[in-house]
Amino acid sequence: MKGAHDLTAPISALPSFFAANYQPHRLHAEECLWVEKNCYIDIWIELLHALGCEPLAAMGFTAAIDFEGDNWTFFKPPHEDLKMLFGVDVQELNVWRPLIDHAAEYLAAGKFISTEANSFWLPDTVGTDYRTNHVKTTIVLVELDVKQRRLGYFHNAGFHYLDGEDFAQTFALDRSADSSSLPLFAEIVRSDRLTRHAPDDLKKVALNLLRKHVARRPLDNPVRRFQARFESDLPWLQEQGLATYHAWAFATLRQLGAASELLSHHLSWLDEQKFAAAANDFAMISAIAKTFILKAARAVNSKKPLDSSPLFDEMSAAWQNGMDNLEKALDS
Repeated sequence: MKGAHDLTAPISALPSFFAANYQPHRLHAEECLWVEKNCYIDIWIELLHALGCEPLAAMGFTAAIDFEGDNWTFFKPPHEDLKMLFGVDVQELNVWRPLIDHAAEYLAAGKFISTEANSFWLPDTVGTDYRTNHVKTTIVLVELDVKQRRLGYFHNAGFHYLDGEDFAQTFALDRSADSSSLPLFAEIVRSDRLTRHAPDDLKKVALNLLRKHVARRPLDNPVRRFQARFESDLPWLQEQGLATYHAWAFATLRQLGAASELLSHHLSWLDEQKFAAAANDFAMISAIAKTFILKAARAVNSKKPLDSSPLFDEMSAAWQNGMDNLEKALDS
């Protein structure tokens, strides 16, 4: 390592953090329909939780997700929302030197780094991608021990460690320079102006943000557009097989289902009584998407026809009712 922060002692951006006793947020509890949502929202749930903030406050943006054409929105919390709710500032990191050098400097200064990573080298993905599949994901760097080659990081539903070869590969150590290799995308997360609002004040900020996101909701019912695309794509998915289906399902049904579950939880957190009807509608979408992902997998594997109309009718009606009930509650 080179530069002003050539640190060899263990460092942490959360000096009071005790990983051995860490309990993930309830949005990652086993009773959730979608324990893992997507890699970016998952790291924010846990990082905010570790900072003593309530991640539920940030989930109103899921009201604006849309069917984009071959994906449902890969939903991410807007950085401006994070600043307004918690005082957390996120900026792109210009990775102009080895990532490990940036990590040593920023973690020592109490700043976090979120970065793209390869799941192949992340031990928490054992059973799925670890040492099996090269898949891009996002992690948050929290603890770093350069001498012992050990990294503590947030990923998916919790906090984890990696070391040895996984450490070397994650930071591209022990490799000859390759001018054709591009640096991974990374962000600096600053919490030096962290704000912990009183619960009622936090809900007021979150409610104002929810109004903004509801105003940005799709102009028509996106579930119907999704239905047309699925019916068109099903023969192709059956031809391609389960590997392609799983990638498709993550980009579509998982994003719809997980975002709907988060929106339902967000509304219940804001005001369980006032938003009860809308929260139930979006919870219904989440549950139907979970059922659908299994039915579609069986259809792809068996190559048999699938009448998906009843499921789409239910999800479409729930989306429309949810938005109508949400508007009524916001206007009341």
